[in-house]
Amino acid sequence: MKQLFKYVFLFTLKISAQTNTETYQFSKDIAVKIEKDTLAWKYQMGATDYSINGYYKQALETWDKNGRPARKISKEDSLYFTSFRQKNAKDYIINRSKDEKIIIINEAHHNNRHRIFTTSLLQGLYDNGYRFFGLEALADTEINDRKFPVMESGFYVKEPQMANMLSEALKIGFVLFEYEASDGKNGKEREIEQAANIARLVKENPNSKFLIHCGFDHVIEGIPPSKSWERAMAGRLKDETNIDPFTIDQVYYTEKGDIKFTSPYVLMANPKKSVILINGAGKLFNGGETNDQTDCRIIHPITEYENERPDWLLLDGKRKTYTVPKSKITEYPVLVLAYRKNEYEKNGVPADIIEILNKETKTNLILDKGIYKIIIKDKNYKIIQEFDAKIK
Repeated sequence: MKQLFKYVFLFTLKISAQTNTETYQFSKDIAVKIEKDTLAWKYQMGATDYSINGYYKQALETWDKNGRPARKISKEDSLYFTSFRQKNAKDYIINRSKDEKIIIINEAHHNNRHRIFTTSLLQGLYDNGYRFFGLEALADTEINDRKFPVMESGFYVKEPQMANMLSEALKIGFVLFEYEASDGKNGKEREIEQAANIARLVKENPNSKFLIHCGFDHVIEGIPPSKSWERAMAGRLKDETNIDPFTIDQVYYTEKGDIKFTSPYVLMANPKKSVILINGAGKLFNGGETNDQTDCRIIHPITEYENERPDWLLLDGKRKTYTVPKSKITEYPVLVLAYRKNEYEKNGVPADIIEILNKETKTNLILDKGIYKIIIKDKNYKIIQEFDAKIK
């Protein structure tokens, strides 16, 4: 039943993408759509809509509505956990990547933070020899020639942080590739075909290194929760290539919309930066002494906000804050979208989106250096203002 739900959900996302003329929406319009929806999985769909539009907190809170409180940990679990020390996750992964050939990292599709973290790894991994970047979410055979994602590049690619990750990878020099299974496959068949698609490219490029960004449980090397899969993509890829991938989970130990859904381990660690945990014997913490699902689990800190935006959007200072001039806003509410130069006209994906509800709302976009076309839409989604902005 769980697997059937996932496929119905994915099918519904495809239909939604086809019938909704406005991809980027005001938060109130998303809320109304969720309220009117009668589908059992409406909260998963709603969380995805919120995430695509950059409403991070609402995405987490909406996803929680079909969730369960976090599992309590035993005294033994707590003692085991405290035997590990924190290491900066980004630094550890980049350093370890020198001795790896395949790195697989996952995301929760409604959590934009996970894409930001993978983005933060790209330059370091490229410097260490990684050249191929495979994404479950990608469905675009022309992206390496075009050099930027477009609205048709994949359902989740319409989310600005996913598109920013792809743009950054292309700018650095990665070759992007898609590996999703063809339509009509059941869960087991999907895992088999995903692994086979990646393995084919690995075998064709025996001297290359690969980064794979997947969703949820596809990262698992051991036995996945969905028993019908038998093995997830990562485990099957290991079998097909005889290469042991370094598998990294971002989903388990990341904040939820409500603290009661957040793992106690996140609260116990209380890190200021994203961390992995390692003990004196060099073992990485992955949830339990006998857990063999992944090599490690990242613990992301609880989000702090700067000018009403998640602090991690700034990519440790790599990105800049751009304040939309109040003189450009002639009415409220408005939706503001920032597109990289020459991409808006070619159906590109915005680099950032904010809604400005009234005069008191902060008007800060967070962008990489460059020239952008700023589009402002009114409550009816009509464009009322266009101008260029240079981020230095």
